[in-house]
Formats: sequence, structure tokens, C-alpha cells
Amino acid sequence: MAPRVIHTAQALVDEVVEVPGLPERGGNVMAGAHYLYAGGAVNILIAAARSGAACVHAGALGTGPNADLVRSALAAEGIAWSAPPVADLDTGVCFVMIEPSAERTFVTTQGAERRISVESLQTSDPQPGDIVCVSGFSLVGMTRDPLVAWLHGLHDDVVVVLDPGAAFADLDSALRTEVLAMTDVWTSNAAEALDVTGLPGMAESVVAVAALLRPEGVAIVRDGPKGCAVHVGGVTTELPGYPQTPVDTNGAGDTHTGTLTACRAAGMEWLEAARRANVAGAIKVTRRGPATAPTADEIDAFLREHDPTPRRVNT
Repeated sequence: MAPRVIHTAQALVDEVVEVPGLPERGGNVMAGAHYLYAGGAVNILIAAARSGAACVHAGALGTGPNADLVRSALAAEGIAWSAPPVADLDTGVCFVMIEPSAERTFVTTQGAERRISVESLQTSDPQPGDIVCVSGFSLVGMTRDPLVAWLHGLHDDVVVVLDPGAAFADLDSALRTEVLAMTDVWTSNAAEALDVTGLPGMAESVVAVAALLRPEGVAIVRDGPKGCAVHVGGVTTELPGYPQTPVDTNGAGDTHTGTLTACRAAGMEWLEAARRANVAGAIKVTRRGPATAPTADEIDAFLREHDPTPRRVNT
């Protein structure tokens, strides 16, 4: 049986408004469109499922309309959830403001998704070869200690993938070192890699990140339409991006991560998995909504029209 993609992070409800610009402090702005979506870890899991992976959400879900929306979105894609519901507490909300440039601004509440334990995470029953996804946003607050304790107990052959997010660089240095020592794969945007390494270029920062991981660790650093750099087996390769006119960048990085992990679970080499993830992110930004990742067939169709050659940077 193929490895599963298991996500440990927070599944939330995204409440999205399109605004002409952010208001000044104390000001007001009239919004256009208004949407409610299941978001957070859901985005990555849906992207992975649409690329063929068997997926499990290991994080906590509440009891209420927000949690029901999340469960409905997961079920629609054939994604399982393993932990029992948190009684008498609903799942939180991420308020998202999207400007005409497709840039987005977030304000996030905290609810049932933060009520995890070692026991609740273990209901996902990770097996050797399974891919366990970890978010840097789970390494703050109530989720930090149970998540780190659970990661220490995983089998050595479980593949731990860290999506650091903006939160990771602000963690205590000892905690960062501890988590990186358990990480097999780093995948982030260029700004997040810069915050940790101090190196601005994809090709430079990806090598520095890889040196912080477990032996034979793999690092991927992406930069939107510029593509991504992949460091695996001591070799760095830059994979070109596929620039598109964006309408909504919310969830683009999640789509990249979900597609990447699904392709790896299917047995693809990291370079091919990252190439397909670049395509998936490019398609996603042309669609409104965070969980609008393309299917594997849509990625195939795109690649038939656009097939640039990877460029090796160093050996």
C-alpha cells in the first residue's frame, strides 16, 4: 500500500472578503465578495488528495458549525480524520482580506483545533513510509508540547515534512534545533528560508536549510512564479515556475506542499514531485478560494503545454 499523507496542523474555517485595500487603523473599508471555506491544513490535504494520495487529518476538530464545515470539506475529497471531536468547543476562524493584487492579510482565532494531545495525534497511526506534515504554526501555544513529544516517538522511517510558516523563525532557538533534527524535508517560501538562514537566494538558502535537517534531508524553497530550488542528495536544482495572472494567492503555498507530498507518496523522485507542485501552485492562483488545487489530470494537461528543463546549480 502506498504511503499516506498525514497532516497534524490546524484545520480552520477561512472567512474571506475581497477589499479594495486595507483600511487605516481605526478606519473602515467596504468589502466586495464574501466567502466561507474550510482552510488551514485542509488546503494541503485537498491538494494531496487531488494528486492521488490517501490522506488523514490528525489534528483536532470541534463540535459546531465551523467543525461541521471542515468535516464536510474533508469528506467530499475522501479524506479521513482520526481524532475524536473536542466536546463543547468549535473550530476557530481565520479572517482573510484579499486585495486586488491578490495579496492577503490574516487574523486568526483559536478554538478546538488547538486541543491536541499525544494520544489524539496517535489516532492517525503513522506507519514506516507515511509522510507526516508539520506546520510551524503548531509549534506555538497549546499545540507545541504535545506535538513535539509525539514527533519524538515516531518510527525513524516515518517521513517528517516541515512547512515552517512565518512563525518558525521566531521560535526559541533550542526548539528550532530540536524540531529540525527530527525533520526529513523542509518546504517553505523564500522569505521563510531567509528568516532562518539569512540568505536571500533560493539556491543559497536551500543548501543552508538542508544542512540543518536529519542526515540525507531534503530542502525545497519556492518563490512563487520564479519556481523553486530543490536540494537532494547533495545537489541543488532550480525548477522554473509558471507565471500566471493571479486572482487569489491564498492557499498557493499549501497547494504546492500538498501536491509535493502526494507525488512523493506515489513514488516520484523529489525533482518530479516539485515540478508538479510548481504547476499546481500556478494553476491555483488563477482560482478563487484557498482549497482550489488542481487534479493530477489538470497538472498533466498543463505540463503537456509547458515543459521547461530543470537547471542544476551545484553538485
